[in-house]
Order: sequence, then structure tokens, then C-alpha cells
Amino acid sequence: MAAPKKGRGPSGGQGRPGRALALILIAMVALTGGMFLSGHTTPRLGIDLAGGTSITLKAKSQPGKPDAINPTNMDTAVSIIERRVNGLGVSEAEVQTQGRDNIIVNIPKGTNSKQAREQVGTTAQLYFRPVLTVTAGQATPTDTASPSASGSAKPSASPSDKETASGSKATPSASATTQGRAVTGALTKDTSPSPSASTSGTPKASASPSASVDPATAELQKRFAALDCSTKAGRAKAGANAKPTDTTIACSSEGDAKYVLGPAEVSGTDVDSAKATIDQQRGMWIVQMDFTDKGSKKFQQITSKLSQQQSPMNQFAIALDGEVVSAPQVNETLSGSAEISGSFTQQSAQDLANVLSYGALPLSFDEDTVTTVTAALGGEQLQAGLIAGAIGLALVVIYLVAYYRGLALIALLSLLVSGILTYTLMSLLGPAIGFALNLPAVCGAIVAIGITADSFIVYFERIRDEIRDGRTLRPAVERAWPRARRTILVSDFVSFLAAAVLFIVTVGKVQGFAFTLGLTTLLDVVVVFLFTKPVMTLMARTKFFSGGHPWSGLDPKRLGAKPPLRRTRRVNAPTDPKEA
Repeated sequence: MAAPKKGRGPSGGQGRPGRALALILIAMVALTGGMFLSGHTTPRLGIDLAGGTSITLKAKSQPGKPDAINPTNMDTAVSIIERRVNGLGVSEAEVQTQGRDNIIVNIPKGTNSKQAREQVGTTAQLYFRPVLTVTAGQATPTDTASPSASGSAKPSASPSDKETASGSKATPSASATTQGRAVTGALTKDTSPSPSASTSGTPKASASPSASVDPATAELQKRFAALDCSTKAGRAKAGANAKPTDTTIACSSEGDAKYVLGPAEVSGTDVDSAKATIDQQRGMWIVQMDFTDKGSKKFQQITSKLSQQQSPMNQFAIALDGEVVSAPQVNETLSGSAEISGSFTQQSAQDLANVLSYGALPLSFDEDTVTTVTAALGGEQLQAGLIAGAIGLALVVIYLVAYYRGLALIALLSLLVSGILTYTLMSLLGPAIGFALNLPAVCGAIVAIGITADSFIVYFERIRDEIRDGRTLRPAVERAWPRARRTILVSDFVSFLAAAVLFIVTVGKVQGFAFTLGLTTLLDVVVVFLFTKPVMTLMARTKFFSGGHPWSGLDPKRLGAKPPLRRTRRVNAPTDPKEA
């Protein structure tokens, strides 16, 4: 006689539900303990809830460089922008790439948004160029004026006139003013002194061939004469697409002066560090710079040449994205360190030092969107989101209690466990990966309530179907689980797939919705497998549920159950006895 086949062992841990419950309890305790130990007991709030400024930068294609927008350059740009923002004294700022060519900069409340926009939106292609010519910022159709330079130490009206570059231990000397300069007749690339250069304090409007070499074209002179730096459009066009090796024209950042600049002698990458400080002796703000070893040699060579020149050719311009932010005069040969002094306020000195310290971005960016949210508005939006979540949760509870009665207790406990896991993970993911709970993320969490409740409903309905077929509760719980499990996994897989696709193809705040939806979908699987099913197994052993109490939600009479199925031996139908 063949041995009877053994049935399948219980799956899903229903044989030992205590193990599954212990596992999820340990996970909850560990996450909660980690949350308190880390000191981050609340989720990190996004700009739209906490208040602040969100800036979206879009990378621009570079002429002649079709592959410039790549992950390496984007990551480098993120690093530089983050250091710039931190240089403003901002804490907990968030800078990250989104998609292929977007960078999102989230700056919390309490930050000067205008200053932040200027810092993060500036490409900062930085070059130190010798000044060949300087004049007033308005267009100058003719160049017949003959300027004269005064040896007076009296400062002029132009901000750049007061600026002096000197060694860290040197005392700046009196320098010629630049007031009244006009366009020179010769545009030079070679700023080194000529043997026959005049030492008088009055530069001529038209330089002789013996004084300097004139490699500039009439086109450059024409562009310089027509350049109007008093308008924003004029400043933007000045020196557009100029290469570091080109002689170019540029405007001052204030628009009150325009320059002809020689080829770049030192680049921003040659500056090792810069800081703004106040000179106690002179009572003025200065910017102190330290160069790299390579940059120090370059700077020594160019300042050695410039210090022997007449004004304005003894100036070097610090050109940032084609704009001259400073044009100090050089009085001596400088090398490893230098200082820029002039008409600085504390703010302008710190901004210049910040740009010099962190250098140029590898890409140019356009400011795509800027969103500023006040703290009050953020608080109102957070409150509205919480109210919406509470209303949604209350409706789910009312439905569960009205329809499932006692089973609603298991569903509510499962929702509580899911809520604890979600809250602790969101709190820990803030400092770990920079996750910020924004308004779309709150919407994702609210939607997740329905997804989680749907999993319970699927399982409960499978159990009810088994009871309607005449089975008692304990076998019904075990037989219903495999079919409910398949449905739950397929449903959650579809939700997670949708969240993953949404996260990949979108940028900005919509990713917060997708991330939260995906996270809560995964937690739904964990909770159903490790909590809801084991708890249901334990409840099936209690008299309240197994006895089919009317308030248990599993009353066979209310469900229209068939008579109980019993395993009995088949009995042959009685036959009439044959007559003898």
C-alpha cells in the first residue's frame, strides 16, 4: 500500500507567525532608535513646505563641444555650486542633478535669495587679463579725446579706479586716476614695456609705432567705440564667445566703464583660495588671494610687466563671464599671494572672494525656474496636506469598521505599523540621501493609504470566499493566503513600476511624489507579509473570530456560508437484499 502524500508545509510563515512578528518588531525598534540617535526626529521638509528658494538651472550646449553636457561635468558643476552656496553661510542647502541637463538648487528660508541666485547662476569663467584701454561705459563714436593722467592719490569716481593689487605685505602707493580716459588709437596684445616708452604721466591718445605694437583690427576698434555698457543688453554682448587667447572688449559689472583687454595671462583655476577681510590700518575691505604654484609663477610674470607700465596699462582685469568685476592697478611684482583693495563693501568683497575661491563651472547654465516660498505659506501648505491625509485616513477607517467590523482592527494595526516604518525611514533618508518631504511627496503618502488598505481588503475577501464555501476560519485563512498573495504582489508590482518610471522620466518636485509612492508600495509588501498575515493567523485561533461572532466580520450566517465541509468516508448506496 502506497504511503499517503504529505501536504504542503505552511507557507508565508503561518506555521510560526511569532517569528515574522518578531522580525518586523526588531526592524521598527532599530529604525526608531536610529532616528533618535541621529537627532533627526522629523522628516526634512522641502522648500514648498519649510519656505525658501528653489532654483532650476538648465545646462546650455557649448559651441564646438557637442559632448560637453555629460555626467562628469554635471557632477563637477554641482560640487562647485554647493561650495558657493555654503560660502554664503547657508546650512542644509540642497544641490543635485535632475535628469541629463538640470541642476536643482534648494536653499532654505533665511537666505538672501537675490544673492544666492547671483552666486549659483553665474558660470564664473574667470580670467585675469591685462587692461589695454579703458573709458566711460557709454558708446563713443569718435576717439579724438586726449586723456591726461594725474599723479594724485585722490580717488576718482569710477569704482575700479580705487582698486590696487599689492603683495600681502606691501603698502599700496598712490596711483594715477583713470578719470577722463578715452579710447587709445592702438589696441595692443603685448603689454610689456617698450624701450622707447615714455615715462611721463600723460599717456597719448594715439600711440606711436615705436611705443607699442598694434595687432588689433579696425573691427575691434569699431566694436569698442559702439559698445554701450550702460544697458544690460550691451553688457551681455560684450566679449561674447571670446577665447582666452583673444584680445577682447568687456564692460564693468556696474556698466560705468568699458575695457579693451589683452589675452588671459592667469585663469581662475590658478587661484588656490581667496577670502574677504578688513584692513584695520586703512579701514577698508580687501580680498586676499593665494595662488597655486603654477599660478604664482604666471602671476609673478604678468605683474612684473604691468608694474612698469603707465596707467591704465598697469591694471589687470578680473573678468568673470566676460564682465570686469575688478580692475586693480599693479604697483609691484607679485607672486604667491596678493590682495585686491578698492571700493568694496563687505558684501561685494565676500562675493568676489567666493567666486575666486570656487572657480569656474565647466558648463554654462540658463536659469530655468525660480520659486520662492515664504515660511508662512509653507506652513499653510503643510497643514493643508496633513488635514487632507487625516480626512483620507478617517474615510478609510470608517469604511473598514462599517464593512469589516472586527477585521478592521487588524487593518488599522497594519496601517499603524506601515505609518511608523514610513515616518522613520523618511526621517532617516533626509540626512542620508538628501530626501526632502515636499507637497507632492505628501500626496504620494496619502495615496499610499489607499494602496495599503487595498491589500488588506484583497486578503479579507479571499478569507470570506473560503468561509462562504463552508470552511472554518483557520483553514480559510491558510487557503486564502496563496491566492491573495499573488494578487497583492501583482498589484504592488504595477504600482512600483509606475512610480519608478515616473521618477526616471520627470524632474523637480514630481519626483518626490514618485519616490514616496515607490517607498510606501515596498513597505506595503513588507507589512502584509510580516505583520498582517501573521496577525490574522493568530486571530483565527481566538474564540471571537473562529466562533464567527457577529462583530468579527466573519459571521458565516451573514456571509451566506454553505454547510460545513466534512471529510467522511464514502458510503455505498444501500441495496435491497436479494431473495434467496
